[in-house]
Amino acid sequence: MEITVTFRRMEPAESLRLYAVEKLSKIKKYLDSPFEAHVVLEVEKFRHMADVTLSVDGMWIKAIEETADMYSAIDQVMDKIEKQVKRHLSKIKNRRGENMKGGEILEGGPAAQAPLPLSEEPVITVEKLVAKPMDPEEAAMQLSVYNQDFLVFRNSRSREINVIYRRRDGNLGLIEPAS
Repeated sequence: MEITVTFRRMEPAESLRLYAVEKLSKIKKYLDSPFEAHVVLEVEKFRHMADVTLSVDGMWIKAIEETADMYSAIDQVMDKIEKQVKRHLSKIKNRRGENMKGGEILEGGPAAQAPLPLSEEPVITVEKLVAKPMDPEEAAMQLSVYNQDFLVFRNSRSREINVIYRRRDGNLGLIEPAS
C-alpha cells in the first residue's frame, strides 16, 4: 500500500495528511492485493477539494469532492471511493458466480483430478462450459484477476474458440485453431 498526499495552494498540514492516510487505510479491508493511492488536497478561495486516485490491479478508481471544509471533503471523497471499490468487487463476484454451476468451475478452472493409480486406466473428467466472447486482452486480464492457469473463451474478433494460458516462464500463451 503506497499512499502519496499532495497539497496545492495551501500549506502542507501533517494532521490533514495523517487524516487522509487513515481514511485510505480503511479501504485495505476490501482489497487483498496491494494498491497505490494518490491524494491531492487543494484550496481555491473558499472551496476545499479532495481528489483521490486509486490504482488496484491495473484498474483506476478516481473521485473528486468539493466542500467548504477540507476534512468533510476527505470524508465525502472516501465515501465515493469506498462505494466504487465495493461496486468493482461485486462485479468480480458476480462474474465468478456466473462461472460456477453446481460447485464446478465452468470457465478456466482446473479439472478435478485424483492421483492416478498405476494399475488402472486414467479417469477422464468431462466439464461443459460456456465460452464467453471476449478479446484476447480481456481474457488475459481475467486470467490475472482470477489467478487461473488457463481460460477458454470465444475470440470476439475471429468467433473461434481460443485458450489463453500461463506459461512456465510467467508469460501468457494463446492457442488458436488453425484455419
